[in-house]
Amino acid sequence: MQAHMTERAFKQGMLADRVNDELKAAGHNGTVGDRTVRNWVTGKTHWPHQRQRDALTAVFGCTPVCLGFYPPGTPAPPDEDPSAMLRRRFCTAATSAIAATALPAVGTRPTTVGTSDVLRLRDGLDKLTALDQKRGGHAALERAALAGAAEAVGLQDHSASQTIRQRLFGVAADYTTAAAWSCIDARQLDRARLHVNEALRLAGLSQDPVSLMRVWNSTSILAHQLGHYAEGVAAAQAAQSCAITRRDPLFGSLAHARAAVGHAYQGDRQSAIRSIGYAEEALVRAEARPRPSWVAFYGPAELHALTGVVRSRLGQPAEAEAASHRALSALPAPYRRNRAMTTVDLAIAQLRQGDAEQACATTEDVFTLMSGSPLPGRLRVLLGDFYRDLLTLAPSTIVAREWADRYRSEWSPA
Repeated sequence: MQAHMTERAFKQGMLADRVNDELKAAGHNGTVGDRTVRNWVTGKTHWPHQRQRDALTAVFGCTPVCLGFYPPGTPAPPDEDPSAMLRRRFCTAATSAIAATALPAVGTRPTTVGTSDVLRLRDGLDKLTALDQKRGGHAALERAALAGAAEAVGLQDHSASQTIRQRLFGVAADYTTAAAWSCIDARQLDRARLHVNEALRLAGLSQDPVSLMRVWNSTSILAHQLGHYAEGVAAAQAAQSCAITRRDPLFGSLAHARAAVGHAYQGDRQSAIRSIGYAEEALVRAEARPRPSWVAFYGPAELHALTGVVRSRLGQPAEAEAASHRALSALPAPYRRNRAMTTVDLAIAQLRQGDAEQACATTEDVFTLMSGSPLPGRLRVLLGDFYRDLLTLAPSTIVAREWADRYRSEWSPA
C-alpha cells in the first residue's frame, strides 16, 4: 500500500480525499479519514469495506490484493520490494498489451463488466485528449469519441453493480463531451450542440460531479461561440454549483473564469472583473492532486489568457496585452493551439492600441506554431476577427495589404 502511495506522491490526507471523491461519485458518504488510511498502511485493516475497495481500485487502477490487502481467512501476502513490484506490474501490462494485439477480434462481449472495463475506457479518453492537443478538433476524433461513448453505454446491457453502471454512464458522458469539444474546436457548432445535450443526459445518469462539470464547461464555451452570452453565463454558474468545484478549487476557478468571459461579452464590466477575481483566488488555493487529463490545460497560463479575452472585450487593450504576455510566458510548449489562440489575442490587443505593424508581426508566430497542421476552426475565426479589425483600424496601410496577401490562403476556410 505504502509503495503505491509513494509512487503517486499521495499523503494520507490526500488519499483520503481521493477515496472520498470516488465514494461520493458513487452515491455514498465520504467517511474516510487519516486514521482509516493509517490503518490501511500499517496493516491494521486487512480487508476494507466493499465500497472502500471499489474506491481504492478506481484511485490506483489495480485490485485491492495488488495493494496488499487480503480477504479474511487467507494468509497475508509476503512483503515485497517496491521496485520489484513496479517491474512486475510493467511486465504484466506489456505482456497483456502484446497478447491483446495478437488475439483476433471477436464479436462477443463479456457477460459481466467491472472496474477493469471502466479503467480501460478511461485510458482511451486520455489518448483522445492527447490527440486533441496534437491535432485539434477533427472528424476522426469526433468519431472515435462517439465510438467510445457507444461502447460504454453498450456495456450497460451486461451484468454490473450499480456503482459500475454509474461509472460507465460517466465515462460515456466524458466521451460524448470530447466529441462535442472536437466539434466546437472545428466550428461545427450544430453538431456540438447535439453532443452537449446528450452528454448532459449521460452525466445526469452517472451522478458524477466531475463529468457534469466537464459538460457545463463545454456548454459555456459553445454558447459563447454561438453568441448566446446569457446562456454561457448560466452554464458557467451551473458549473460553479457542481460538487467538485467545492472540493477542488481548480474546478471552481475554471467555472468562474468561464463566467467572466460571458459577463464581458454581455458588457457587464463589474461582474466580469469580480468573476476573474474569484477565479484568481480559487486558483491560488488549488493544490497539486491527480485530476482527469482533460482539465490539464487549465492553470495560471490559461487564466491569464482568459483574463486577456475579458480585458479586451471590456475595452482595455493595454491590460489585455499584458495578460496575454503573461499567458504566453507560462504556457507549456505542447499546448501550441492554446499558444496560437493567445498570440492572436495579443495581436488584436496591439492592433487596438494603434500598432498595426507590431500586430501583424505578432501573428507570424501563429503560422509558425501551427506549421504542418491544418488550422482548427476556432483559430481561423479568431484570425478572421483580427483581419476585420485590421481593415477597420488600418485600412489603407501597406502592412494591412501585405498581411492579407501573405496569409489569406492560410487562414481563410477552404
